[in-house]
Amino acid sequence: MIYDVAVVGSGFSAIALTINLLRQLGPERSIAIIGDDPGFGRGTAYRSEFYLHRLNVPAARMSAFPDEPDDFLDWLKEKGRKPVGDYFAARGDYGLYLRDRLASLLRRRDDRVAVDFIKAKATACMMPGDTDVEFHLDNDTVLRARNVALCLGVGNAEMPIASDLVPERMQRRIVQNPWRLGWLSSVKPDDDICILGSGLTMVDQVLSLRSHGHRGKIHVISRRGLVPHPHSTIKPEPVEPRLPATGREISDILAGFRLQVREGADWRGLMDGLRHRTQQLWQELNDAQRSRFMRHALAWWNIHRHRLAPPVWSRFKPLIDAGTVTVHAGFIREIAEADGGIGIRFRKRGTSEMQEIAVDWIVNCTGMERAGIAHSPLLQQMCEASVIGMDRLGLGVSVDARSRICCPDGTVRQRLYAVGALTAGQFWEITAVPDIRNQAKKVAEEIAGELAGDAEIGRRQSA
Repeated sequence: MIYDVAVVGSGFSAIALTINLLRQLGPERSIAIIGDDPGFGRGTAYRSEFYLHRLNVPAARMSAFPDEPDDFLDWLKEKGRKPVGDYFAARGDYGLYLRDRLASLLRRRDDRVAVDFIKAKATACMMPGDTDVEFHLDNDTVLRARNVALCLGVGNAEMPIASDLVPERMQRRIVQNPWRLGWLSSVKPDDDICILGSGLTMVDQVLSLRSHGHRGKIHVISRRGLVPHPHSTIKPEPVEPRLPATGREISDILAGFRLQVREGADWRGLMDGLRHRTQQLWQELNDAQRSRFMRHALAWWNIHRHRLAPPVWSRFKPLIDAGTVTVHAGFIREIAEADGGIGIRFRKRGTSEMQEIAVDWIVNCTGMERAGIAHSPLLQQMCEASVIGMDRLGLGVSVDARSRICCPDGTVRQRLYAVGALTAGQFWEITAVPDIRNQAKKVAEEIAGELAGDAEIGRRQSA
């Protein structure tokens, strides 16, 4: 059997695309969804059942459907929630919402596309001809499809020190993936913790620790020591940013933003006003300007753009104020055994001074690696076979403005797409739900158009 569409992946990008394909395609079509995650569509972000793990975008902007903006709010009301004002829903609730919306589309038995869930990992991709793509799966089967969408997301970033520099006997005290929450049951109430990374994941893990009865000291180490800002309890009106009339130098753009804030603009409103222009602005930058942004401005962009829900901030800030959580800006130089625990030596940012702390656990919260290749043998194989090309700055897979995969030589793969974080090199702002849902809808429309063209050609040939 040759499927009309193969969706490779099982996170939010995959479910967003699948939902849109189910709405776009007719009952004569077929979809294969390839992934080995039993929580299809929920991924890491929306699997958490801890009530303090909240979305960092208000529920009013989290509908899975661009043309039905109140859909998630309606679902919350159906479930007895009370989404008043800028309500920040639990991430677990959002995962359940996605599951319910997919299930409701799948229950339409008579007039919907055929869907097969293939519980396996794709290990290799071949293109034996001009029309079909062939995937080799780890269950020793081969799957072929006319159109393919890579929805593989990104993997966890590595620790900021090579693993071979960490004594092997200490590895059991290092949590490489904090989202496998089983590690929390091994932590004693008075254990001291060092969290590597100071972003949203760090805040989630701090609150998880405290909810499990942890009372010990928590050290946080990151290169710049910056912690995400909170959303305002009173949402400001969006402020249209004033961009330079000519040129797109990062320093000029930032200078303009700072001037607007000095003149009285709310910085949160300014960031919200920039949202609808971010992708276009990114595409107006050349490679040198993009690289400069990533080196010098990215850390500040992250803490202003990806903000904390007010209820989360109200629980986290007192821990900072009381000294329970201490944030260090520095660079790790050594991890060694110290009095039965873990000794960490790091250089404080901006100085040559070395500082040492002793802890019982290290938790890797350095975030997600951007390129999305290191964690995926499939993507590595596709790169080696020149089926896909990498973005020039290593931000992901190279795609065109229509999310079609580009080869290393720049030519476009007509029926091979990527959705979500893998396309950051082209779109930059493509990790949040509002952006991915729009992209998923457009890709589904592209695929539906390709299949309609195939059908028309078939009718002409048979006439």
